[in-house]
Amino acid sequence: MTIRNLACFILFSLLTLAGCGERPAESAGDQPVSEPGGESRVDIDQLAREYVKLVLELGNYDKSYVDAYYGPEALRTEAESSDASAAELAERAAELIDQLPGDIEPGDDMDTLRQHYLKTQLRALRAHAETLAGARERTFESDARQLYDTRPPKRELAEFEPVLAELEKILPGDQPLHLRVKEFKERFAIPADKLPAVFDAAIDACRERTRQYIELPENEDFELEYVTDKPWSGYNWYQGDARSLIQVNTELPVMIDRAVDLGCHEGYPGHHTYNALLEQSLVKDRGWIEYSVYPLFSPQSLIAEGSANYGIELAFPGGEKLEFEKSVLYPLAGLDPADAKKYARVLELQEQLGFAENEIARQYIDGEIDGGKVVELFQAYGLRSPERAAQRKRFVDTYGAYVINYNWGKQLVADYVEQAGSPEERWQRFATLLSSPRLPSSLDW
Repeated sequence: MTIRNLACFILFSLLTLAGCGERPAESAGDQPVSEPGGESRVDIDQLAREYVKLVLELGNYDKSYVDAYYGPEALRTEAESSDASAAELAERAAELIDQLPGDIEPGDDMDTLRQHYLKTQLRALRAHAETLAGARERTFESDARQLYDTRPPKRELAEFEPVLAELEKILPGDQPLHLRVKEFKERFAIPADKLPAVFDAAIDACRERTRQYIELPENEDFELEYVTDKPWSGYNWYQGDARSLIQVNTELPVMIDRAVDLGCHEGYPGHHTYNALLEQSLVKDRGWIEYSVYPLFSPQSLIAEGSANYGIELAFPGGEKLEFEKSVLYPLAGLDPADAKKYARVLELQEQLGFAENEIARQYIDGEIDGGKVVELFQAYGLRSPERAAQRKRFVDTYGAYVINYNWGKQLVADYVEQAGSPEERWQRFATLLSSPRLPSSLDW
């Protein structure tokens, strides 16, 4: 950074810091500020508004892109009527990027984190727009870096052989291992008529444990629906004003462990909690409009998915999840908990294979293997049933390198949160993450 740019940046920080807390009728961010050389620094609030419009307009070309929006309806209407091409949207994103300082270190104050957030999210938006315009060659590595602000480790499938070997010992037999795993797991499927009772109890427990450490908005709530024919097992559609629609895919059998997993991941302290805290802390308290929209293919998703997965272990540390399932959920589902511990160990080992699935997705996206091979490898190294392997392929077809956000994202969030010592301090650090503009490259701050 040059001396002149440094001076501009310091002036910008001082002015924006003065606008924190209660916002006056006309804050420092509302009007351009003249610099000594006659230039004007960026109006960060206006830039944020332009960013929101870009996200909404890009949603015209990709219906999966805008995961949530609860900002001004006029912006949505304006975006829906836009005829800007994907290439033009990429150019507009580049222009907004150029208005921000050339080199923004994340920093540990909210205003610097805000600038870093906007610039990083805009870079991802530009990359996705260029992909839709046919101007960017997609690879697994480039998507991870440009869309999700990270570089996941590259692993060899052979590294996962010891995990498969241990599962061979736990579930011996002559059939292919993935079929043995399928048959064993089917013993723990929740009967369809028991799903509401099991999920209600699981979500209530997730919410109760989260509320012990995180202050949630008083009006927060969600609606739960059961759906089919989706490429995912569960989804949270955030509606704004601390409300969510949570959907559970019952197309395939739902196993007993998924009740707590989805209750935490989609609800507490996962997506519903994350979105509600961002809305309260950044949109309502600070007036930062950029957080009223959530673009799915963006660095924010790594934080969202990583924190949602890590939140399961935070809410149910050690063996608490297993004990809760055995004492509460198994009876509600009418299942025998005799092999619950063995089942939990199988799931633990299968989770370790998630990084193998990253590599399978990498090979598929990079054109090294075809669709038939990817299903085969999801069975061999992910130990998914043929049906779930096909569903997983559909997920990669739809969302690409997004798969890294679950396991790699969880690891990055764990590394951040577990710098704190006691469980209370970890919850506090977790809550800070969920209510701040942090992205993968700002987790060290």
